[in-house]
Amino acid sequence: MKAAVLHQVGSVPRYEDFPDPVAGDGEVVIEVKAVAVENVDKQIAAGTHYASGQYTAQLPAIPAFDGIGALPDGTLVGFGNPRRPYGALAEKTVVPEGAYIPIAEGIDPATATVLGTAITGMSIKTAAGFVPGETVLVQGATGVAGRLAVKVARLLGAGRIIATGRDTDQLHQVQALGADEVINTAVADEALTQAYLDAKGDGYDVVLDYLWGRPTEILLRSLVPQSFAFHKPTRLVQIGESAGAALALTAEGLRTSGVEIYGAAKGLDPETMQELYSQVVTWTHSGELTFDVVKVPLSDIEIAWQRTDLRGSRLVIVP
Repeated sequence: MKAAVLHQVGSVPRYEDFPDPVAGDGEVVIEVKAVAVENVDKQIAAGTHYASGQYTAQLPAIPAFDGIGALPDGTLVGFGNPRRPYGALAEKTVVPEGAYIPIAEGIDPATATVLGTAITGMSIKTAAGFVPGETVLVQGATGVAGRLAVKVARLLGAGRIIATGRDTDQLHQVQALGADEVINTAVADEALTQAYLDAKGDGYDVVLDYLWGRPTEILLRSLVPQSFAFHKPTRLVQIGESAGAALALTAEGLRTSGVEIYGAAKGLDPETMQELYSQVVTWTHSGELTFDVVKVPLSDIEIAWQRTDLRGSRLVIVP
């Protein structure tokens, strides 16, 4: 079969022949239909992700650990956990029996790869207890997940949505998707602090944070009150770390600001995940929620892997 094959940590996968997978006891071969290439896949291949050693211990190997494919009987499924060195970026892969779930009818395989990303935006509800009418701040709204979070917040009934990012043109696009106000984080610390203060109105009820690092550190400092009072709580949901894995959090930043910090997995269980997935599918079928994907054939993986021009669209490889 053909596959994207990684020969060395830090290199670019190459399109070449690779032995077909053979199912062992308790395994099934999947015919791959679509795979979203995400930052985590590139980080693992580059050796910069904490789980890199787990996925690159045996080389050559095929990158990516989930995707959309067909079972031997033709059932379309979302799959994960391929047996290494097999990954998702191939014409076929092999996974444990049960390491897949059916995909709803009427959903294109390429679109199906991005449904899970939309679910991260639902954490305003599951982790932070969002109620319609509240003000939502999306930190890192120009990426794929951030743009979907803006759309989801609007569909859930947010009263106001403020979105942040580093690119003015992309922030204008995010406004067209439903953000009421945008903040460019590529400014000096003092200017960014003032921008957060100017945009917050009577307070940020929920923050969906895909950034962490410097912008979130400045945001949290901006929420520290200048006088003693009982302040409106701000529930921050930590999702990503594209601006940094750490920040300095002062004691007063929690003690007096009313900030509550949650991880995105708070409130999740299998039943809740199914409910969220069903809601995203319903919005997708109705056309209320749309996804920007760029489909590229597997044969072009070397060029596609190195693309930097996607600007909020998800790269999806189609074998």
